[in-house]
Amino acid sequence: MRFRYNTKNKWFKGNTHIHSKASDGGKTFLQLARMYAKVGYHFLCRTDHWAASNTEADSTTYPLLWLDGIELDGQDQHGGAYHIVCLGKLDGLKPEMGLVAAIESARKQGAIVVLAHPYWMHNSAEDCLRWGFDGVEIYNHVTRWLNGKSDGMVHWNIMLKNNPETLGFAADDTHLSAEHPTWNGGWIVVNAPECSRDEITKAIRKGNYYSSCGPEFHNIEFDGASVSVETSPVRFVRLVGPAWCGERLGSPRGKLIARATMKVPADWDYVYLEIEDNNGRRAWTNTLFTVRV
Repeated sequence: MRFRYNTKNKWFKGNTHIHSKASDGGKTFLQLARMYAKVGYHFLCRTDHWAASNTEADSTTYPLLWLDGIELDGQDQHGGAYHIVCLGKLDGLKPEMGLVAAIESARKQGAIVVLAHPYWMHNSAEDCLRWGFDGVEIYNHVTRWLNGKSDGMVHWNIMLKNNPETLGFAADDTHLSAEHPTWNGGWIVVNAPECSRDEITKAIRKGNYYSSCGPEFHNIEFDGASVSVETSPVRFVRLVGPAWCGERLGSPRGKLIARATMKVPADWDYVYLEIEDNNGRRAWTNTLFTVRV
C-alpha cells in the first residue's frame, strides 16, 4: 500500500458530468465553457447521453479545457437500471448494442467508468458491485434539485468494502434547461503539474483529486503514521473508515479549523477524509492509500 496523494503541484477545478445540446442539455459547449470559466473552473467533461465526443477535432477556442466522455443508460440482464459516465475518448458506442456491451467496450478503450447518481437510480448493493466500476458519484447536484436523492455515500462505502480503490466523484450533472436549471453545486479539484488533457486524466485515474460542494483541501500529507491536512476554514475534519470506524476533530461551536493531523489506524480496510464547513457543505478525499502504481 502507498499513500495516494501528491498535492505539491497545482489545483484545477472541474466537472465530470455535463450535458449540452448534443443530447438533452440546454446550452452549447461554448456557452457552458464561458459560464463555468467565469466561476473558476479549469476543465469540463463532455458526457452527453450516447454521444461520444472528440474534443481534439473541435477547432473552437474555449476559455477552459474540454475532456472527452459519454453517458450510457439502460438495463442489464438482471433488471438493474443504470446511468454510467465514461471518461475518455471513445468510439462505436451505440444504444442498439446494449448497455453491457457498451460498458465492456468503454473499458477496453481505456475509459474511467463511473456509476452515476445511484440513489436516484435506486441501484442496489448488487447493482453497484456487478460491473466493476472504477468510481461512483458520491454527490450529484441535479438529482438534489429533482427529488433530494443526491447522496451516493452509502453506495460508495459498499463498493469500498469490496474494492478500496473505488473513486468518489461529486458532479453537477448539468443540463441547464427549464426542467434542470441547477449547476456549480458539486465538482472535483485535481492536483496536477498542468491543466492538460493528459495530466488531468492521469490525475483523475490515480485519484489525486478531491470532491467538493464547497470546502477546499489545500494540502494532504502522510508521515507514515498520521495524515495532515491544510484546508479552507471548516467546522469538522473527519477520518472515515469502514462501518462505524471514524475519528473527528472540531465542535459545533468555537474556532474553525484550517489545519489538522490525525493518526491513521493500521487495521482499517480503507480510510478517507471528509471536511465540513460552517454552512454544512462537505468535501471528500478518495481513499488515502492505493496499491496502484
